[in-house]
Amino acid sequence: MSEVSGQRTERRIVPLPGAQVAMGLAGRLRLTRLLGRFDERLVMTAFMLVNGFVTIAILAILAMLTRTPFVFPSLGPTAFLFFFTPTLPTASPRNTIYGHALGIACGYGALLACGLTHAPPVILAGVDFARVLAAALSLSLTGALMILLKAPHPPAGATTLIISLGIVTRPFYLLIIELAVALLTAQAYAINRLAGVDYPLWAKKG
Repeated sequence: MSEVSGQRTERRIVPLPGAQVAMGLAGRLRLTRLLGRFDERLVMTAFMLVNGFVTIAILAILAMLTRTPFVFPSLGPTAFLFFFTPTLPTASPRNTIYGHALGIACGYGALLACGLTHAPPVILAGVDFARVLAAALSLSLTGALMILLKAPHPPAGATTLIISLGIVTRPFYLLIIELAVALLTAQAYAINRLAGVDYPLWAKKG
């Protein structure tokens, strides 16, 4: 409590987003007494450190073994949404699967429209007018379609740029990207449900 102008006011303690996942898992693992000694922010930090490492490491090992892009940059923000704000619609399986699928389709569609399907990536060839057009087209279409289909998932904006900038362009690899998204989503479902979070199987009702 704090005292302002002679009046006593209560300070509201707002739970950290994602803390319910960490605390729920602690309960399952019978670590609540131990974790009760530490600040909630430290508990959440430790959870994100360990869980983020494990979830992405699994996909990175798959990428190493198969020599395919089972791990790519936009999986990072997706994982963060899954475990820090799991109850938001943007973190639901539906929005995640649809969002990245739209990003992949729009990214590759922009490459086709601009004649860049066989062009080297921007990191090698630099940015020319065709690449500017492809990047702008892919991102604008991805955002517009996510709004139209009521499936916003911000990390999908990075996925579409990964493709339209030429970093990943082979059609088979694009399928692998969506499969990686599905595997990460399955991990999120298992972990959030184990923690007792009301995480939807597909989409949040209501």
